[in-house]
Amino acid sequence: MTSSRRPFNFSAGPATLPEPVLRQVAAEMLDWGGSGMSVMEMSHRGKEFGAIIERAESDLRELLAVPAEFRILFMQGGGLGENAIVPLNLGRGGKVDVAVTGAWSRKSAAEARRYADVQVAAEGFVPVGQWRLRDDAAYVHVCSNETIDGIEFHELPQLTHGVPLVIDCSSHLLSRPIDWRRVGLAFGGAQKNIGPAGLTLVFVRDELLGHALDICPSAFNYATVAAAQSMYNTPPTFAIYVAGLVFQWVQGFEYAGQRGLAAIERRNIDKAALLYAALDGSGFYENRVPAACRSRMNVPFFLKDETLNERFLAEARAHGLLQLKGHKSVGGMRASLYNAMPLEGVQALVSFLQDFEARHG
Repeated sequence: MTSSRRPFNFSAGPATLPEPVLRQVAAEMLDWGGSGMSVMEMSHRGKEFGAIIERAESDLRELLAVPAEFRILFMQGGGLGENAIVPLNLGRGGKVDVAVTGAWSRKSAAEARRYADVQVAAEGFVPVGQWRLRDDAAYVHVCSNETIDGIEFHELPQLTHGVPLVIDCSSHLLSRPIDWRRVGLAFGGAQKNIGPAGLTLVFVRDELLGHALDICPSAFNYATVAAAQSMYNTPPTFAIYVAGLVFQWVQGFEYAGQRGLAAIERRNIDKAALLYAALDGSGFYENRVPAACRSRMNVPFFLKDETLNERFLAEARAHGLLQLKGHKSVGGMRASLYNAMPLEGVQALVSFLQDFEARHG
């Protein structure tokens, strides 16, 4: 690699962060706001961190247009933790329906079975009208972007029988607007589009609070966390601080004549379209996801000659294109195009794809 630029990091998570945010974190590492302390050293109950988390929540609510009837909780445990925390809070020991569209929703169904009667509502990406749904289910769970499989719901399912929809939106959270009218609860780990690993964001309707099973740990009881304004136990303070800086970065982001989340979404659409066009136009690579449900965030692809996989990855690294190896469960390659990945990064990847094909095809 001869360029002086930073490499382009296509990791599925923990993932690339906006360079301006990283530079601000570095500048404030020893002294935040003249406090004489790093954020990592602050009391989570002090006025300094109080200002950080208050602004972070306010900015996030504004960016995603989160209605007043939703609580925003800053929690820990990640998506895997929420697979248990959600049924402990919402399942009431009864019935839960899960649409299994990939690896993550399959994990969600398996974990929920420890606390509820789980029915697989759908296997694979099929129209909602064909789902097997129970009118007396406590909720319906979907993973709205399957990070491993490269599948995304571009429109959230509209349920017609009054059962709350729970969405695991870890890998597209803050990449596009959310239709909150269709959502009862949404959750996502921060380490894709928002910040470092360790922070999990939960958006829950007020009416769904207060129904946790007796066995639910108090630190994971949404009603308890909401009443304590995410301060029931020590929250992941540094991760919240970085997330807050990312929210500010998104607010000021400009692209194609737009600003904020609209600009982020527009660039994400353009990045994904550029990469999919290159893959579809090639006889050397293939993406196996139907076009109607392809993810904007995570693009798995395969070389037709998989004996070239290691050479591809080594040459990509030499060109400053990092972490393109696919998930171990599916193989191949995967490029994650989260918010902080610039268009130039995808252009560089497409150029490399074409060059590699010309030399090895």
